[in-house]
Amino acid sequence: KNAEEIGCNIKNINWICDNSLNINSQIEDNSQDLIFTCPPYYDLEVYSDNKEDLSNMDYEEFEETYTNILKATLKTLKKDRFAIVVISDIRDKKGFYRDLCGITKKALDNAGAKLYNELILYNPVGTAHIRARSQMKNRKMVKVHQNVLVFYKGNPKDIKNNFRELELLIDEEEVDSLG
Repeated sequence: KNAEEIGCNIKNINWICDNSLNINSQIEDNSQDLIFTCPPYYDLEVYSDNKEDLSNMDYEEFEETYTNILKATLKTLKKDRFAIVVISDIRDKKGFYRDLCGITKKALDNAGAKLYNELILYNPVGTAHIRARSQMKNRKMVKVHQNVLVFYKGNPKDIKNNFRELELLIDEEEVDSLG
């Protein structure tokens, strides 16, 4: 129904509507080639009034549940595969940062996937310049990026054996001319 609403004509998709804590009852262990997620940023956005919704929990419960979801999700990932999490730190009610990136790194590390790459996803600046004026009254910077954390479950020395070399999309002369 969601796919139809957005005009998506994708076949053979299995949409699962369930609590993420139940992932292991829905998806087999060691069956997925890639995990890609952008989980809720605690209460930055409230998604529903369901008490099981991460955005409705107190922070300690959120942290524990989020960690358990990441661990359960990693069980579904095959060995020698990547898990990617788009996440950002957020502020508490007093304005101090909560370390969601650190929680994510620790949870996946403890579950058996090591941080392999970290990228920065720049968000459209849009109204950041307008928000900056009011936020600077409290000396808060406007955040215009998210972190893309790439984890690897397995031995990184085996990556070149498990994944073929990437093809160049431009010829080598063009690469050389770029310096």
